[in-house]
Amino acid sequence: MCGIVGYLGKQQATPILLEGLKRLEYRGYDSCGLVVLDSKKKFKLIKTAGRIADLEKKIGSKNLAGILGCGHTRWATHGAPTDKNAHPHSDCSGKIWVVHNGIIENYQELKKKLVKKGHKFKSETDSEVLAHMIESQKLKTEHCDSRARWKKSSKKSVSSLVSSSTRRTKSSSPVKSQKLEEAVIAILKQVIGTYGIVVISQDEPQKMVVARQSSPLLIGIGVDEYVIASDASAIITHTKKVVYLDDNEIGVITPEGFKVLTLDNQKVKKEICEIDWDIEKVQKGGHPHFMLKEIFEQSSSLENSLRGRLIEKEGLAKLGGLENIEDKLRKIERLIIVGCGTSYFAGLIGEYMLEEYAGIPTEVEFASEFRYRKPILDKKTAAIFISQSGETADTISALKEIKRKGGLTLGIVNAVGSSVARESKAGIYNHIGPEIGVASTKAFTSQLAILSLFTLFLARQREMSLVLGQRIARELKKIPEKIKRILVRSSEIKKLAKKYKNFNNFLFLGRKYNYPIALEGALKLKEISYIHAEGYGAGEMKHGPIALIDENFPTIAICPSDSVYDKMISNIQEIKARKGKVIAVATEGDEDIKKSADDVIYIPKTLEMLTPILSVIPLQLLAYYTGVLNGKDPDFPRNLAKAVSVE
Repeated sequence: MCGIVGYLGKQQATPILLEGLKRLEYRGYDSCGLVVLDSKKKFKLIKTAGRIADLEKKIGSKNLAGILGCGHTRWATHGAPTDKNAHPHSDCSGKIWVVHNGIIENYQELKKKLVKKGHKFKSETDSEVLAHMIESQKLKTEHCDSRARWKKSSKKSVSSLVSSSTRRTKSSSPVKSQKLEEAVIAILKQVIGTYGIVVISQDEPQKMVVARQSSPLLIGIGVDEYVIASDASAIITHTKKVVYLDDNEIGVITPEGFKVLTLDNQKVKKEICEIDWDIEKVQKGGHPHFMLKEIFEQSSSLENSLRGRLIEKEGLAKLGGLENIEDKLRKIERLIIVGCGTSYFAGLIGEYMLEEYAGIPTEVEFASEFRYRKPILDKKTAAIFISQSGETADTISALKEIKRKGGLTLGIVNAVGSSVARESKAGIYNHIGPEIGVASTKAFTSQLAILSLFTLFLARQREMSLVLGQRIARELKKIPEKIKRILVRSSEIKKLAKKYKNFNNFLFLGRKYNYPIALEGALKLKEISYIHAEGYGAGEMKHGPIALIDENFPTIAICPSDSVYDKMISNIQEIKARKGKVIAVATEGDEDIKKSADDVIYIPKTLEMLTPILSVIPLQLLAYYTGVLNGKDPDFPRNLAKAVSVE
């Protein structure tokens, strides 16, 4: 959820922290702040409720000089979005500062102990407890050091030694201070929950300590500088060389270099990775919003997802990430697809594909519920985990649960080096570049394309004929061009948004492959416009939702020319009989549907299994334009954040 950034180098930290926070704002945007250590070893703090623009105004012309600092943009969990709850947070002395992404589940218990010791808390957050714990740990060490020195001495009187020990304990400059990383390791062993943290201290002005547990964090390695962030987008302007921290790892960064330790204080050798995309990928490219940019990128993003993966002549899918387990996949007799939100809906479409073409029984599960069940697994079951960021907390927890039980785990993920990518046995990357818009668009269509490839891969291992394999491969190759044909009619969809933007309720209906698209279309409208919308299987409409239909409750019916077309037409007639307005998404050339629907959006014809990749795009545009016309910011939808890294 939250975005964190840290800097240690030779440049001024404040501009770099602000730039990083802007690139991370999609991760949380209800409050933000930064702290910088100046040349006199004094911390300068600015934080505020609101967006990064509000933080910049608050900074104004203030002198925030310093080459060490950290910043944070928040998605609130514990405590309302206020100035005092904004990060960074400090200890009592103001010497130790922390930014934190995640949730400390046992913070109340830890806080009670600290309050008893005299610690004063300034916020309502769980995160502040970390700074006080580090302070307490360092004080504890100083007390122990004083007692050790008292025992070793044989020349001084008892009274003088007690007096000396007391002075040292109360002193702001102890004789021997525990290293910052040692204190961080000690306190994290007491923490239950998730965290990505950056810690800086006045006592060690040329050091950053960072750590992660189920919350993304990477170290960017520049020339005489280091940038820490929860996402590569905050680092890319400074360096493409990064180190991804794994769970239970601590990074210690100084001007001389960095090292990575475990919670057992053991050194870990880390690979330096290269980011494979450029800064242009995280800029709007002339579009007013990232969401619109990413909708219009879908032709090229699908090409990238498919590139080199189709062997049309042989009707095969070549998936390099699965080559090492190809023999295992031949023996698979059951699949479980796990995801959250939009990724879950992609999984529902994958279920139709895999069962119809590969003949493999498939279940789709919400990641947030899956780990609380007792899944029945055997050696012939594989689990597929879908996540754009690869850092979705619920999905990672479900993945680890399957691993513990010895199951075969596969990932469909966009972010290289992410937790899902590292934890999975094998998998497939989307290769679509960063998706900045909070409401997923190009990642969803890419996930559908990957699931199509995976279906072709498994089906050709089994009973699918060469001719059918060739047909699917051929049609998949045509999808990017067909997406372009939809996008050139975006102005028509904008007109529809103007016509319907003032309605307060919508029903989205679909059948078979397009039932999950009804769910996804309703979700997009809710996310971007804050308009109530329900997605339903059209056949279920008569079992309740039809009671809502009247002239003020429009329906969006996804009705391509496929195997359930006639059923959908019947459902549309039932709505019209009750004075409901209907917007139909139909196949090009279908003139008859105009007799039933009030408005029609056309998409090109393709194979039934691939239709969802096309039918969702008009619904993405409709949600976008409706939100914008109603004065909403589609890149920062209320109460949402991009990567849901807390449970």
